[in-house]
Amino acid sequence: NSSMSSSFSVIRDQTPASAIPQGAVVAMGNFDGVHRGHRAVIGAALDMAKRLGRPALAVTFEPHPRSFFSPHTPQFRLTDETSKLRLLAGTGLDGAVIMTFNAARAGTSAQDFIEKDLIGRLGISGISIGYDFHFGKGRAGSPALLQSEAPRLGIEVHVQSHIDIDERPVSSTAIRMALAEGQITEATEMLDGPWFISGEVIHGEKRGRDLGYPTANIRLDQHCGLRHGIYAVRVGLDGRRYDGVASFGRRPTFDNGAPLLEIFLFDFKGDLYGKMLDVAFIAYIRDELKFDGIEALIRQMDDDSIKARAALAAAPNAFPKLGAIG
Repeated sequence: NSSMSSSFSVIRDQTPASAIPQGAVVAMGNFDGVHRGHRAVIGAALDMAKRLGRPALAVTFEPHPRSFFSPHTPQFRLTDETSKLRLLAGTGLDGAVIMTFNAARAGTSAQDFIEKDLIGRLGISGISIGYDFHFGKGRAGSPALLQSEAPRLGIEVHVQSHIDIDERPVSSTAIRMALAEGQITEATEMLDGPWFISGEVIHGEKRGRDLGYPTANIRLDQHCGLRHGIYAVRVGLDGRRYDGVASFGRRPTFDNGAPLLEIFLFDFKGDLYGKMLDVAFIAYIRDELKFDGIEALIRQMDDDSIKARAALAAAPNAFPKLGAIG
């Protein structure tokens, strides 16, 4: 609902205090993916804010603390900063506070973080946090610490227990594992909407045009852990949606190059170079295959398109709930 989210404000370390809504209720977390567990934390903050008559903000950290602590370990992020903000804007929050995660932040004690950041700078009236979220130096800041400090600080604290699907807790890690296996249905259920990427269309090898399948190509993050293969996708472009089929992988029939997402839109005519696309993954169709000849490849692509159209017809409204930021 763009009319609601048009006022979603992004507050950064350099934002002047005068521009920060005081007395907000905050939902705090890393929120990678903004999945069902995160949405429960946010929902509790929204409820509390409504009851107290206060604005509701997310408090989150960039870059992801994991990439600060393990800079040489590849991190498959479900959502980059902008995608995360657009998903947060789609929840009904009034804004997000992005705290830069650096050496100074990592060295701040939990007590200082509560006193200086949450109370001093943000002047919070309440906080919602997941049962397993820790903050502050040595991860000493816990939901229990916030609960014990609440009366002294005069704030309300909500600790959200885990959200389970079929008795398995929803987590960013579980979603990453599902995407790595091509388990799109499971990932979609945990995310409460399809997983998506945003990217700019780049010039490819133009092979698809000769095959009758011109593709829009997007280079994904090098650490993207999505299973290589063929997917049914729904694409957002300039406020409109298009159905299509996409291949993610190294193109074994041609060059085994760096992983690339190649998207064929079913009912689209026009030039997409330089355009930003939102690509939502609706269904997994098959693994990447190596073909002996072009005819076999084209026959397979015809078959993939039929399967993709069927999967998309079965999920006519599947698309992430995105809001406008800024």
